[in-house]
Amino acid sequence: MKQYVGLDVSLEQTAVCIVDEHGKALWRGKCASTPEAIAAVVKARAPHVERIGLESGPLSTWHWHELKKRGLPVICLDARHAKAALSLQVNKTDPNDALGLAQIVRAGWYREVTVKSLDSQVIRSFLSSRARLVEVRVDLINQIRGMLKPFGLVAGKGGRQPFIDRVRELVADGPLKDAVEALLSALQEVSRQIGILSRRLMGLARQDQAARRLMTAPGVGSLVALAYISVIDTPDRFSSSSSVGAYLGLTPRRYQSGEIDRSGRISKCGDPLLRSYLFEAAGIVLNRVSRWSALKAWGTRLAKKVGGKKATVAVARKLAVTC
Repeated sequence: MKQYVGLDVSLEQTAVCIVDEHGKALWRGKCASTPEAIAAVVKARAPHVERIGLESGPLSTWHWHELKKRGLPVICLDARHAKAALSLQVNKTDPNDALGLAQIVRAGWYREVTVKSLDSQVIRSFLSSRARLVEVRVDLINQIRGMLKPFGLVAGKGGRQPFIDRVRELVADGPLKDAVEALLSALQEVSRQIGILSRRLMGLARQDQAARRLMTAPGVGSLVALAYISVIDTPDRFSSSSSVGAYLGLTPRRYQSGEIDRSGRISKCGDPLLRSYLFEAAGIVLNRVSRWSALKAWGTRLAKKVGGKKATVAVARKLAVTC
């Protein structure tokens, strides 16, 4: 008898449901949300398991890798796709969600998510940490500027050490000195940590052969290359390179029904960090790189027809496909 398992994972407990090939529930219960506890329940209650389904989420990478190590046929399901099926249930509970996931993997009506390798997750952690610190630095600079303006003090452009020195001169011996100094100290420390992470990422890019190859493309630096590698991870899962643009949300949405057929803005699916990096790289190719290339010439001609912003998005998509 074939058995199918659905796992609704939370931080502390996981709801488990086992169904047979005809959809009949054989066992329903809960266990601790650890790979060891889940594997023990599955092996004890479902010795002939065919597929194990769990939704993509914060813990899915950990569970997927650990359950795979134990020889279990686990599948990571697209959470949005699973939600569409689970929303048909009247009552939203963890046991009902586990039952729904078990039925989904039994019927085969699911979209499997490729779980990234742990090495890609490490690179992703460095990139996301740096990106978050950059956002904090921008917020601190804007906070300092906004604090000075009501008093007629203008710090000028920039955000590095000259900016910090100018601000200290403006507030010297003034009522804002202590408040601004606290923000400046935080700004300096955040900038220092950004520098540490940037150097670490540059070192990782130099050691990675694929990253060095990607950096030969126009506008692609170490950050773009590493972000691209961490998101794509296994290129052979794409049937063609052109599908990468849609995977990263750089292709327009389409709505077609009857006589209505319209294209909208880009879907913005996939990883937002890589998409923003590719957009920046495309802008560099069009506006800052003086050396002409086939990509720059194509984007320049397109910008004259559809405008700079749309052309930049198109160049970002073509750059993703080329990489």
